[in-house]
Amino acid sequence: MLTQVQLERYAEVLLWGLKTARAERFKKNDIILVRYDLAALPLAEVLYPRLLAEGFNVVQRLSLPESMEQSFYRIADASQLVFRTPGDAELFSALNGTISLRAPSSITHLSGIDAAKIGKAVVSRKYLSDILDAREAQGLFGWTLCIYPTEELARHAGMSIEDYTDQIIKACFLGRKDPVALWKEIYKEAQAIKKWLNAMKVKFYCIESDGIDLEVFPGEFRKWIGISGHKVPSFELFLSPDWRGTSGIYYADQPSYRSGNYTRGIRLEFRNGSAVSVEAEEGAEFVKKQLSMDEGANKIGEFSLTDKRFSKIDRFMANTLYDENFGGKSGNCHIAVGASYSDTFDGNPAELTKEKKARLGFNDSALHWDLVNTQDKRVTAHLATGETKTIYEKGMFTY
Repeated sequence: MLTQVQLERYAEVLLWGLKTARAERFKKNDIILVRYDLAALPLAEVLYPRLLAEGFNVVQRLSLPESMEQSFYRIADASQLVFRTPGDAELFSALNGTISLRAPSSITHLSGIDAAKIGKAVVSRKYLSDILDAREAQGLFGWTLCIYPTEELARHAGMSIEDYTDQIIKACFLGRKDPVALWKEIYKEAQAIKKWLNAMKVKFYCIESDGIDLEVFPGEFRKWIGISGHKVPSFELFLSPDWRGTSGIYYADQPSYRSGNYTRGIRLEFRNGSAVSVEAEEGAEFVKKQLSMDEGANKIGEFSLTDKRFSKIDRFMANTLYDENFGGKSGNCHIAVGASYSDTFDGNPAELTKEKKARLGFNDSALHWDLVNTQDKRVTAHLATGETKTIYEKGMFTY
């Protein structure tokens, strides 16, 4: 497992991520919520005094243990499923930051639960993420998250706990004396690539691989963002396109665990922006239920590319945070079905009202599910001038 030195370095990287992720500077007495699974307690114990030393007021919340989460979905009636905890809205309306330390002891405990029941509970809690989205748009809130290694994650990834931990150390640069310095370097390089991407006037992107033939329309007032401290690790650059222009075939060759369910080989056909055909080599019924969760669940909320020169992740990790940042031989692209990101709006996010988001084609949903393709691919930008430009090939941006 992680040594004390590595835990201390991890905490420093998370603190860098939190500060980098927020548009406005943090100040003394800001409220930071630390949410952690029980297995991540060693990291929480190292992180906590650092946050206090920064002058923050720290609120702690232990995530619901898997056995209790299973009991909730098994026993809760219709009213309990959508119950809103008194005080949550008040707390979230005052938060300045959150750090989530995820360390699941089970990732399949909800596999026998009706996906529609899970979806109903998720939709009922969307109001909390809406509060945080609005605060982030105003520069008042920032967030980051990470994974702490567990036997369960390692087992489902087909690795020993030692090998799994080594992947985390490698991905987050915890073997270096000053990992934050390297994160700052990558952040600077990513800024240059984003500036290059955002300078193009693009009508649509064409993504081609053995399994993908997809057109994605960025739409008006969009910008590429990413490598912003929001996740540790994170190497992806992404935008939230105008969902209405999505057409063609998307294939996720990488497996995915979601709400306790294993899915593999998801194939979606988009027409007029919506997934009109949903197939999967494993877990097809679950996928269909997820994409019918609400009106926006079968539409695209994100398009992302990861440059293999940044990411050292080269194994399936059975966790979306790592799998969506896969580097390997060919990098990766992924789409997310469901919710879009307001901070990809090229303008003042505070002015992006619900009505304006709808007019611009920003998708709205309680779902946000990243579906990853690691095949060798080419991404071509079709410019407003009629010219084409390859922006991504052989796992790398062509910048």
